[in-house]
Amino acid sequence: MDQNSLLEDGGGQARVMPGLMPLFLAFFRLGATSLGGGLTNWIMHDFVRRRRWLGEEEFLSGLAIAQALPGINVVNLPIWIGWRLHGWIGALVCAMAVLIPGIAIVAAVAGVFASLSTYPATHRFLSGAIAVAIGLSIAMGVQAGKRVMRERDPVPWVLMGVCFVLAGPLHAPAAPVIIGLGGFGIAYFLWRSRNA
Repeated sequence: MDQNSLLEDGGGQARVMPGLMPLFLAFFRLGATSLGGGLTNWIMHDFVRRRRWLGEEEFLSGLAIAQALPGINVVNLPIWIGWRLHGWIGALVCAMAVLIPGIAIVAAVAGVFASLSTYPATHRFLSGAIAVAIGLSIAMGVQAGKRVMRERDPVPWVLMGVCFVLAGPLHAPAAPVIIGLGGFGIAYFLWRSRNA
């Protein structure tokens, strides 16, 4: 399927089903023009708000899965989106689309950086790039946090607070926090959906 087609999501909203080529081109462009942690914010803006390929709740669920799984979030999320929209071939197409430009750019930048690393301006540029990536990650956190704020159930708030304290001030290892809190959260929401 290479053409976009219209679907309806669970909420009655019109949703566009992308073909493989538009999906590849969108991830290729995002992979070539986005920095680090900001990629998830770009994907949400492009795929959820602008193109309507995914619903917001669907995207945030996929983001949670991508963050909980081993590996790099900015690769896990495109794989999940590709799988969600086109099965295993979509997962492969999206992974390659987001990785190819990054690999090429990193190889080129590494060569340039090696020759410019003695200049102080190079390190200032990298500090600025890091600040931008952190800002984009915070923006994505705010977007995900808005969903939690709409919840009337206190459990998401408690999970978010406990995770913040464990990962932040207490410097707990990530794996036990993800497995413990993530497992509890999944079990709780499965229980809640069955008893609703």
